[in-house]
Amino acid sequence: MSIAVQSQPGESVGPRTSTRLAKPVGQDKAPNLQTTSRVRNAAKNLLTLLALQLLLPITLAAWSAAWFRRFVLRRPDPYRNVSAKSFAGKSGKPFAGKSVLISGGKMTKALQLARSFKRAGLRVVLCETPPYAITSHRFSRCVDKFVTTPSPDDPDYSTRLVELVRQESIDFYVPVCSPVASLHDSFARRELDTYCEVIHPSPQLIGMLDDKFRLAKAAEKIGLGACESHLITDAQQVIDFDFANKTRPFILKSIKYDSVRRLDLTPLPRPTKLETEEFVSELPIAPERPWVLQEYIPGLEFCTHSTARGGQLRLHVCCESSPFQVNYDPVDEPEVEAWVREFIDHYCLDGQISFDFIRADDDQKLYVIECNPRTHSAITAFHDHPHVAEAYLGGERESDSLPVTVTQRPLASAKPTFWMVHELWRIVSNLHRPGIVSKRLAVIRQGKDAVFDWNDPAPFFMLHHFHIPMLLLRDVWQNRGWIRVDFNIGKLVQPGGD
Repeated sequence: MSIAVQSQPGESVGPRTSTRLAKPVGQDKAPNLQTTSRVRNAAKNLLTLLALQLLLPITLAAWSAAWFRRFVLRRPDPYRNVSAKSFAGKSGKPFAGKSVLISGGKMTKALQLARSFKRAGLRVVLCETPPYAITSHRFSRCVDKFVTTPSPDDPDYSTRLVELVRQESIDFYVPVCSPVASLHDSFARRELDTYCEVIHPSPQLIGMLDDKFRLAKAAEKIGLGACESHLITDAQQVIDFDFANKTRPFILKSIKYDSVRRLDLTPLPRPTKLETEEFVSELPIAPERPWVLQEYIPGLEFCTHSTARGGQLRLHVCCESSPFQVNYDPVDEPEVEAWVREFIDHYCLDGQISFDFIRADDDQKLYVIECNPRTHSAITAFHDHPHVAEAYLGGERESDSLPVTVTQRPLASAKPTFWMVHELWRIVSNLHRPGIVSKRLAVIRQGKDAVFDWNDPAPFFMLHHFHIPMLLLRDVWQNRGWIRVDFNIGKLVQPGGD
């Protein structure tokens, strides 16, 4: 999910000050260091802004072609505005007159759901927190209204959601959560259930699913494959761990979501005990900040998105995975789907659940790595699917249009999805490697940009020339620095971010 432009360590943090009374040697240089850091960060942001403007001919051409296709060629328009009355029973719009509230408005997966729900005749209300009110997705034809909510950890978050649901006559709430928001949305469900259907797990299930250690134990309990996992609340537990009697190495993962360290796959133990001690001593391990020591299994990784209702698997997609997941090409993995189906059925899950798996190179067995109880960006694989809304929002009874027991999967016609800027960056940064350039060009030629839609081109244009540029300009002012620009989730990944 990255443009490979890295912030230098400490760019947004000034030097440490001394507690000694006498002024340390070189202390008068601190302001100069801070100024240099600010100038360097501003230059990086402005150069990135300039690079985005080089895309203007491409984005303008795409918008113009979409306009010509829609208004001159009169191609079929799945989002055409038709009054709710005309839908009655004949138009194939099963949710005409119904309204859905979708959170996480800055993320591509929220836009994809908005399009899927609009296709089914729903009125779509999209929401986000104030820092991301500039999201390009608010300009989508599929978004009937855009609103802001407090941060999920704000005491007024649930109250505001209830207020929105009542004001907008919302029938369904579909959270597209950030990791921070998952638990807060589950707490809000207690109040929202009175007014609308909430497609999200309960707090008890969120706690189990979002905890890598508890998930592994829950899978093992019902005979499903899981990586060997150990709860770590003190660095000394790692130092004292008996690695010698294990056949595979281990890695440390924060149970609490960590946007920076989550990609650190440093194998343990290190070559010497001292190196192991030094490595773990730098991690913020504490009883209130637990980690998991997890078996590291070389093999082929998969990521999934599944939507469950009352313990039934309604929608499912599986893709091969990678550390920076910005490509989604569905694969048929019956063993993965069977694992997910059994887990959902046993624990009677409800909501959107995303699992990561690995098929081990040595024994070819399937192991679950972790779960994110929220929408996965792999939902973009359903960009041309006509029954996503029915899978999400259909009732317990079977209807003529779609039996609720059917599991929807991506259509055979679905193209693999990608994000254009990420592919262009891979091309530019590998011009000296023709094989990689050819491969990335093939991805663009054979796939579909996850944001661009012929019938809804505005978000694509605004993402590159308004949404991300505004975030970069804000960072020039705030001088926080960033590790990468993520066009998929519509944010700058920053140290200490969500």
